[in-house]
Amino acid sequence: MLDELGLTELVTSIDGLSPVGAAAILAETGDLTRFTSARAVVKHAGLAPRERRSGTFTGRARVTGAGRPLLRAAAWRAVWGCLQTNRVYAARYRHLTTRETNKLSPTQAQTAIAGAILRQLHYVVTHRQVWDPVVAAHGTRTVEVVAA
Repeated sequence: MLDELGLTELVTSIDGLSPVGAAAILAETGDLTRFTSARAVVKHAGLAPRERRSGTFTGRARVTGAGRPLLRAAAWRAVWGCLQTNRVYAARYRHLTTRETNKLSPTQAQTAIAGAILRQLHYVVTHRQVWDPVVAAHGTRTVEVVAA
């Protein structure tokens, strides 16, 4: 199905994401262009963190759990392959689990990586551009420098 849609090369440009993993995610999301933003895909999966608040009480931020459980599971499975072969996601995971302040547990870091995979997959599919590890690592698009 990915071949018919012309997406195989695009989705597998994300190091560690297999065609089967990408197909499972896309089967649960449907057409990614229907989402207004990559963040909307993460929220659709129920992977967006949310604080519980009531009056003066503010609780810890946790994953909502609302959304599509099969999409969450597909994104979660994609994390395992990406952490093994994708240097950007592996470095991000190490950073999240070893930083001095606000250190995340391994499960929390894997959840953050699952959200990152969904955001990157949204960009790759909607913009029809192969995954760029430099952009993924730094979060910015390359800007041309014009000599004065």
